Amino acid sequence: MFPITSPSLFTYTYNYTKILLHQYPCLLIKSPSMKKNITYIILFSLFAFFTFAIIKFRKEDSLELGLKLRQGESASSAEWLNSKNAIESLIEVVRKNPGNNEAKVKLAFAYIQESRASGNHAYYDAKAADLLNSVLKNDTANYEALIGKATVLLSQHHFDEAIPVALSAQKVNPYSAAVYGILTDAFVENGDYEKAITMADKMASLRPDIRSYSRISYLREIHGDYPGAIEAMELAVSAGYPGMEQTEWCRMQLGHIYEQTGNLKMAEELYSEAIYFRPAFAQAYAALARIDKTKKNYPEAISNISKALSMNEDFAFQQELTEVYRISNQPDLAAASAQKVIVLLAGMEGDESEEAHGHYADKELAIAYLDAYDYNSALKHALIEYNRRPDNIDVEQTLAWVYYKLGNYNKANEYISQAMRTKSKNPVLLFQAGLIKKKAGHSSTGKQLIEQAMQINPNISQLLQWEMKPMLATK
Repeated sequence: MFPITSPSLFTYTYNYTKILLHQYPCLLIKSPSMKKNITYIILFSLFAFFTFAIIKFRKEDSLELGLKLRQGESASSAEWLNSKNAIESLIEVVRKNPGNNEAKVKLAFAYIQESRASGNHAYYDAKAADLLNSVLKNDTANYEALIGKATVLLSQHHFDEAIPVALSAQKVNPYSAAVYGILTDAFVENGDYEKAITMADKMASLRPDIRSYSRISYLREIHGDYPGAIEAMELAVSAGYPGMEQTEWCRMQLGHIYEQTGNLKMAEELYSEAIYFRPAFAQAYAALARIDKTKKNYPEAISNISKALSMNEDFAFQQELTEVYRISNQPDLAAASAQKVIVLLAGMEGDESEEAHGHYADKELAIAYLDAYDYNSALKHALIEYNRRPDNIDVEQTLAWVYYKLGNYNKANEYISQAMRTKSKNPVLLFQAGLIKKKAGHSSTGKQLIEQAMQINPNISQLLQWEMKPMLATK
């Protein structure tokens, strides 16, 4: 192996070439008139070869340690160049001193942030987990490593495992707001909403900032308080620095709340602002595509989603593209797109062994199989997710909708009723509940729920509205 940490790469290559020529003198031509020139030519050629080989080796070694290039416009952004340089520097530190736990933790958090910014969750989460586990192996009370590991477990949808790790971090430092944010997220995803509220309140009391405000907003949304959710998310956006990933993510969430409540103008303004402050923001282009889709401007919607996918091959963007193809009467493209979503999600799941967690993606796969009209596979994955976290209202809603598609309306009614227990005013939830109630024989309740959904958001998904046509025809 080449000693790539030597002070002078070129000195090493030159000396290595001279050694080769000394050991293999046949490489030198003995003709007096040609000897000097040919020797220099051979030396130069070997020098160039070994320089190229060592540089190539160093590049490949860096990639093996976790550096993954971004796509599209984000690949030339100043933020990416800064992140890339920081990651490469930390990789060098860890390579030279594998026992440097501080550098390992910093590199792990750089991976976690790059995971969020680039959307390469499965790739960077695995790299971060390896680093953090190596730190915790010999330093079980390392607070930063515990926080990092819990964060990665949340990203991988291993919510049950994140809770004890976060609680261990809490014992080390009970006055850090970060640990309560992780616990808020984990309890929300597991459907323990009361505990989530308690953790979010504790977090806000310790540090009222962008992270605590955004969590409060989501909890208010879950419980049907859209005005309160907007208020808290506006505080989150104002507490952040424009252009930072966290700030623009919150701006996107604020836009989505307005979109859900039918205020397309405000939503579009916020999505456009996110692009202004963060030009290579794939999520914002995908959000603008939803506005275009609602306006039935399908070519522009396809263009915006394609732009988002060029930066980040996120399965959610591909799902949006599937819907646009479907409602614009392009069934072949819709079918191909739906299959691609399944491939993307299946690839994201990765290794589920105890040593190397991949991502749990069964809820997402259930929805993807619904889009592909494979209802039996959708049920399989929906049940896996439900057995994993039976109290989460989104999981209950997904399972209910699968049963609706399978024609088992009584089962669908059972699970959609569970999903509505927090009094959420999500218009998609209400509309689906209305359709299920009508099919289950509760026509009056179903009609009221559908009307309520349309009052909250008159622009509700056209695919959902198509579900009403057979019911209207049988009146």
